[in-house]
Order: sequence, then structure tokens, then C-alpha cells
Amino acid sequence: MQNPNDFTREAWNTNAEVWDARMGDKGNDFFRLLQWPAITRLLDADDWSPTDPPRILDIACGNGLTSRHLAARGAQVLAFDFSDELVKRARARANRFAYPIAYHTLDATDESALLSLGERAFDLALCNMALFDIADIQPLFHALRRLLKPGAAFVFSLVHPAFNNSSAVHIMEESDVDGEIKTVFSVKISRYITPYSARGLALRNQPTPQLYFERPLPYYLNLGFESGFVLDGFEERAFPPETAQKTPLEWGGNYSELPPVLVARLRLNAHPTSR
Repeated sequence: MQNPNDFTREAWNTNAEVWDARMGDKGNDFFRLLQWPAITRLLDADDWSPTDPPRILDIACGNGLTSRHLAARGAQVLAFDFSDELVKRARARANRFAYPIAYHTLDATDESALLSLGERAFDLALCNMALFDIADIQPLFHALRRLLKPGAAFVFSLVHPAFNNSSAVHIMEESDVDGEIKTVFSVKISRYITPYSARGLALRNQPTPQLYFERPLPYYLNLGFESGFVLDGFEERAFPPETAQKTPLEWGGNYSELPPVLVARLRLNAHPTSR
């Protein structure tokens, strides 16, 4: 079998054009309604000083969507992805807006390459909807404790491991509720505890599937704790009931009681011990 990391890189290079066109400069409903509002809160973006802006590491930046949004709020951004094609498109979009974002092609599974970005160089780090695309996230977590300044925060978002993993089946049923026939939407999950990988589609009709690396929530949190972080922010994000849907069974207002996304903040111990 092909190395999972190489398979993933090839898939994202193949899908880069379609992904960039679909996400564009504003992102999709997942980004606009679920991810970005929570990310800005957990990054404390409203408190950034215009005279002393934070230096932010944008991990697995894709087409640079989050990088541009961070730069637009005044942050100094260093961003990277391991897909040459996505980085190429991120640079092109940043140049259109004259954002001074430093883009690198870099593999998040290579700890030494990550550390070359500069130890204790960053005030914040962000990984938006990408940890489950990375074959091995241990090198990243280990590197972050050295890349971030003491007391700095790492914010990440995920498709919710418990509600929106590769085993999820969306269900629409009719039910008699207190004498009234109603349509009930639910999700059936058959796998959660044991990590596994599965091919899937990030977007409908993309050229080729990519690999999802499914892990339960404690896997992420325990890696953070072992690397000297504490959890001090957490949001589960669901679509408002009024959110329009193209199809009844896609994520949207029909599933307003189930969160397809979570966003968490890990903060580095201000007095780290050597490990």
C-alpha cells in the first residue's frame, strides 16, 4: 500500500484547483457559519493590538482562506501546506489582496522541518479543519510546544469526531410526535473509539478521494496534554435551524441539534518543563 502521507499529498495536489475554486476567498457555509466565528473568539481576535499584532502560524493552510482572514484583521501570518498546488493558489490569492503573508511548502509530519520555522517565534497557532487530514499529528504537537511562546495558544477545528466521522450515515424518518407526523433527521455512527483511516470526499464531485484519519477526541487532547498544553476553550458548532440546504440530508438547518464541527483552544504552559 502507498504511504498514507504520500497518498494524501497527491490527492490534495489533484484536488487543489477544484478546492480553491469552491472555497474561493469567502469559504463555504461550514467556514462562514461554524468555523470562523468560533476561531476568532478563541484567538481573542477582538483584543489584538494594531501596534503590536500577533505573529500567527497557520498550519495546513490550504488555499490560504484562513491566512487571508487573519491578515485582514492585522495579524502577521506565516502559513504552510504540504501541497505545492494549494500553496501556489494561496500565494496568488494573497497577492491579489496585497497581504504580506509568508507561505511555505512544508510537511506537518516532519518535526525538524517544522522547527526550522523558528522556536518561540509565534504568539498563536491555528489549524483549521486539517488535523484529520494529517497521517501522523504527533510531530506537529511536539513541535508546537517549541514553536509557540510560553502561554501562547493553539486553536484547531475538526469535523466533530463523534458526529461527523467517515462512518456517519444521515437519516430522515417520519415519526408520530404527540399526535403529529413529523420528519426527524438524525445521524447514525458505527465507529468512534478506535483510530482508523478511510477514503472520502471533502467536496462533492472532487476529482479524487483523500484519506481521512479518524481519531476520537481524547486522542487530540491527550497529545496536547502530553506536549505541555491545557484545554481552556471549547465550542461545538451546529447550523442554525434556518440554514438553507441544497439537499435534505446534507449538513444544515435540518441537523441544528447535532454539531458537525468543534473548535478547541489549547494553551501552552507559561512555565514549561523540559522533556
